Amino acid sequence: MATRLRLVALISGGGTTLQNLIDRISAGRLDAEIVGVVSSRADVFGVTRAERAGIPVNVVERGRLSATFPERVWDAVRTHNPDLVCLAGWLHLLPIPTDFRHKVLNIHPALLPAFGGKGMYGHHVHEAVLNYGAKVSGCTVHFADDTYDTGPILVQKCVPVKGDDTPDTLAARVFEAECEAYPEAIELIASRRVTVQGRRVMISGTS
Repeated sequence: MATRLRLVALISGGGTTLQNLIDRISAGRLDAEIVGVVSSRADVFGVTRAERAGIPVNVVERGRLSATFPERVWDAVRTHNPDLVCLAGWLHLLPIPTDFRHKVLNIHPALLPAFGGKGMYGHHVHEAVLNYGAKVSGCTVHFADDTYDTGPILVQKCVPVKGDDTPDTLAARVFEAECEAYPEAIELIASRRVTVQGRRVMISGTS
């Protein structure tokens, strides 16, 4: 019998993406195990969510030791020996070390490469989509690399942008898509169907 995929989630805020993964696993809809959470802040609700689920939490704050921040984060991640790291509302640029190349996923609340990059997170993204007049938005699960929102794309899901949308209503619709896309991406990796060839992510069993 195959071993369940061991996940570590990195958070910086309320942990809604983390909660979705917790709920999917608890319901038997995602064959994985969250073995640890690393948070860049001690005072966020995502830490509470992890503790309520019985998941070990490491708090690694940037603080005055910003030069060593990435190293301290990866040291904390490695204590859990994960198969896959999931950025789940993580708000810091984090260089990916060699041993985690193509083992770190991020989810972005737009259809990359549109509306990505530094400063494009949360409501900033949805405001930009509406201000631009885009007719569709969605979410993108991609492998993280050393810059913002530029890694190879694994899963994308599209949602309509409605004429009366506000950033809040669009965010809610995109989050529903995120709740499907992130578990789907994790399952594809768990099933060993994913290979990365340059910028292209190849999924076996699909045409």
